[in-house]
Amino acid sequence: MARVDSKRAATGVMTGLALGDALGFPTEFNDVPRILEKCGPWRGMALPDPAFVTDDTQMTLALGRGLRTAAERGALTPSRVARPVREEYVEWWRSPENNRAPGHTCLVACELLSHDDRRWQEASQTGSKGCGATMRVAPAGLVPGLSDEARSGVAQLQAALTHGHPTALAASDLVAQAVRLLAHGTPPGALPRALREHARENRSRYHEWWLGDLWRFAHDHGPVAFIERGWDECLDVLDRVEAALRAPDPEADPCEATGEGWVAEESLATALLCFLLFPEEPLTALRRAACTAGDSDSLACLTGAFAGAYLGADCWPSEWAGRIEYRQELLALGALWDE
Repeated sequence: MARVDSKRAATGVMTGLALGDALGFPTEFNDVPRILEKCGPWRGMALPDPAFVTDDTQMTLALGRGLRTAAERGALTPSRVARPVREEYVEWWRSPENNRAPGHTCLVACELLSHDDRRWQEASQTGSKGCGATMRVAPAGLVPGLSDEARSGVAQLQAALTHGHPTALAASDLVAQAVRLLAHGTPPGALPRALREHARENRSRYHEWWLGDLWRFAHDHGPVAFIERGWDECLDVLDRVEAALRAPDPEADPCEATGEGWVAEESLATALLCFLLFPEEPLTALRRAACTAGDSDSLACLTGAFAGAYLGADCWPSEWAGRIEYRQELLALGALWDE
């Protein structure tokens, strides 16, 4: 596998997700005909000026800062990760810049997390599997030196702080795994199979060290039944990705094949489909994701993370990358993990 720093994959991921977020920001909550009316042919969609991002990038940065703080204190452990990430999520919730149509689950959970006397499991919304869990998880796939178990634990924990549904946990784990695999040279065509293998291997594995008794706040008979429910939904949606790729139609709205992306497993699947339709054309992949009937900013955000992981920092034109909001912080985190 290729070295991550040889192509600056982490910088490519952080730049790409923000570019996708900004491109999809104006098209969210619009159907495809309305988007085409506003933006013209989808293959020519221009990056807005100014290139403002949404809560997707803001929360990704919050997670990135939390993981950076945790790593500065030593090896990543559940308690070492949970505290600074929780603090960063709450700071995002309190910030005056949190005005980009944030998700309801994130707002509710972060308000509960702001009470220091409350265990995070008590704040987690175990009935919600919204894409707020997946849109921000890319840093978990970039932090160097993590074991497979630790990477899954970090990805699932950061999701569970707000979205405690098992499908949100499993889908976040898969997004982080996809970012790591692509950054280290896995060919795009091999990615669906690799993700399916990861899902099957982990289907009955509840990460108690990382999640504690989270499962008790749901309505399952035990921790294994809890987590299997999430992995099974992810395996089902991966079937839909592979079916769409057997007869690809780049001009069709990807949401018709894999869902609109408002929930975690569909955000994973539809962003993955957008990337795999155009693995060597990162801007085309972003534009396809932004011109959808679904959660276009989150779909394009994840698509940009996948493309940046695979192709590296230089795949993004400087005219676009130079205008993105929060550019300096995105570059600083990317450089940290590339090094």
